[in-house]
Amino acid sequence: MSTTESPQITTDTKRTAADQATKGTKGTQETLEDYTLRFAPRSYRRWTPMVVATTALGGIAYMADFSIGAGIGLAHGTGNALVAIAVAAVVIFITGFPLAYYGARYNLDLDLITRGSGFGYYGSVVTGVIFASFTFIFFALEGAIMAQGLKLGLGLPLWLGYAVSTLMVIPLVVYGMKALSTLQVWTTPIWLLLMVGPLVYLVANDPGTVERFLAYPGTDGDGAVNTASVLLGAGVCLSLIAQIGEQIDYLRFMPPKTEANKRAWWTAVVMAGPGWVVLGALKQAIGVFLAVYILAEVGPAAAPEPIQQFRSAFEAMMPAWMVVPLAVVLVVISQIKINVTNAYSGSLAWTNSFTRVTKHYPGRMVFVLVNLAFALILMEADMFSFLGSILGFYSNCAIAWVVTVATDIGINKYLLKLSPLQPEFRRGMLHAVNPVGVVAFAAASGLSIAMYFHLLGDTLQPYSPVAAAVIAFVVTPLMAVVTRGRYYLRRTDDGIAEPLLDGDGNPSAATLDCHVCHQPYERPDVTACVTHDAVVCSLCLSTDKLGDHVLPATV
Repeated sequence: MSTTESPQITTDTKRTAADQATKGTKGTQETLEDYTLRFAPRSYRRWTPMVVATTALGGIAYMADFSIGAGIGLAHGTGNALVAIAVAAVVIFITGFPLAYYGARYNLDLDLITRGSGFGYYGSVVTGVIFASFTFIFFALEGAIMAQGLKLGLGLPLWLGYAVSTLMVIPLVVYGMKALSTLQVWTTPIWLLLMVGPLVYLVANDPGTVERFLAYPGTDGDGAVNTASVLLGAGVCLSLIAQIGEQIDYLRFMPPKTEANKRAWWTAVVMAGPGWVVLGALKQAIGVFLAVYILAEVGPAAAPEPIQQFRSAFEAMMPAWMVVPLAVVLVVISQIKINVTNAYSGSLAWTNSFTRVTKHYPGRMVFVLVNLAFALILMEADMFSFLGSILGFYSNCAIAWVVTVATDIGINKYLLKLSPLQPEFRRGMLHAVNPVGVVAFAAASGLSIAMYFHLLGDTLQPYSPVAAAVIAFVVTPLMAVVTRGRYYLRRTDDGIAEPLLDGDGNPSAATLDCHVCHQPYERPDVTACVTHDAVVCSLCLSTDKLGDHVLPATV
């Protein structure tokens, strides 16, 4: 098809995903699949900016922050812990901002953004697996915390608690954004009240708790702030940098940005995008506070456990009969709120990677079960007891990935103008592998992991997270300059004359029918077909084993 010819455009945007699901095949049942591998169309994005933001922020209700903060504080002292938490929060906010903006503006998840931001169509498979690993690691962590609560409150053995915490999220994850938005909006006020109430009471009733908290020296030193302790603690906190991927899994359902809603739109994107780390950092600091508060009572082994932290906090402010039930309710609500997100986002990441490699689309629910199986194995292996080591190692890969993509957007696109400003994710439009992102990621993660495992000496070991960020930040634009941006786009024209963006710069809502699956898709999700005077959707392109519909390279 020539670039001047355009297939017949339809304007019936009222044909929603739910309508299509009743008549489509498995790959087009979008109500259940939640646009796993593709652009999220305007016809589906009916939520207001604040509903999307509340849903996204509901996913960070996890209790792991309390454990992470407590572990850092007990090891290195309050001063080092607070500085480490702040350093990590600044890095996460800065790198998360461009990613959140692109996800919300162009309605793509982080894997689709990664493809066109330095990695290529197949190059981002590795980062997809890294993100999927993030989701099941943190699912396992939250599941372990819930199992601790069920053991304390109901006497369930841990192995059974692990199974319960895993199986209970499956019904909620099946229906994607529609079910998750309702769950997160209604449970968030209860969660906030149960989390903040005890802290306010303790500080108001016994101001001395603040003094003891600030003076705690830690077990590994004298409490003085030092660079090595701060960086070790920051490395653990920075393992959460990949959380922005889960935030974007919700932000991609933002409504179009217009002059009328731009204030609410920007508020929602900043608050629920990089702004998640503000609440995350506060929870980590609270975790240090509560661990110091209960240390003498439960000992250093149990002090990082959120169920013990809140049990002791509730004991100080209410009758004994209410303590354990409320602590269990808090833990269960938190675990459900985050683990539906972990299971959901993990299924998207696994499906994306698997479909590109095999050119077969098994359906998102298959990988919900795969992700949960990995998480359950980690729980049964007692990963909670070596949490710090897992997160410290993992953070090197996560930092390298996120910083590479954020740098490509911020510098290569806007400053150097070597990377295409508009994100591209469709097969045929991208090169298979882009050395800009792949080389930067490999160099940053490889060297930082070597430092983490002392291969470059003991002195450099605490600096591995810093190395991951700095190397990714430097090598990404360097590779773009060296390659002169030649490996971003395989072709600059998708063969359709209809513009991709509307007058406000939002993805166009005009729809076209895919001649392979015979379903309507919005303009950004289709390209011209190389063998027919028609268009083909991005999923049919992904599953085209012979490449019969893929456009040829032109650059």
